[in-house]
Amino acid sequence: MSSPPWWKGQRGEAYVAVQVLLFGLILFGPSGKETLPPWPAYLAGPARVGGLALLVVGIACSVAAAIGLGRNLTPLPHPRDDSSLVETGLYAWVRHPIYGGLISAGFGWALFVQSWPALAWACLLSVFLDLKSRREESWLLARFPTYAAYRRRVRKLIPFIY
Repeated sequence: MSSPPWWKGQRGEAYVAVQVLLFGLILFGPSGKETLPPWPAYLAGPARVGGLALLVVGIACSVAAAIGLGRNLTPLPHPRDDSSLVETGLYAWVRHPIYGGLISAGFGWALFVQSWPALAWACLLSVFLDLKSRREESWLLARFPTYAAYRRRVRKLIPFIY
């Protein structure tokens, strides 16, 4: 009996593939500078500075959150069989700091390079990661009895807001 294709994996492999595709489009997709109107001149400077700040903060948060997960880290939304629930570090502030960091980095890059298509892809990435986190949370609820209380206490992606 053959195994199912990788995108039909039971641990969320397709979610990872779509996430990589979207992030690739943000970074390497067409800029639209040849066909779309440029950013307004009064926004160019602030967009670059704000974009760089979001990019740096997003990367730093994602890296710090990945380090905080330690041996629990997996690219898949399904928790590892030998995992434990992490509620410390950035995980005391948001339940999905890696996703929040990737969203911040995506918007930061789009603003820094001033690309309308990258900004649209960053919006799509944020919606997608919110959906991916919902699926991940259903697996976390099934795996960890204390996850329900953690979810009530800690915001999903943005501290104190969402």
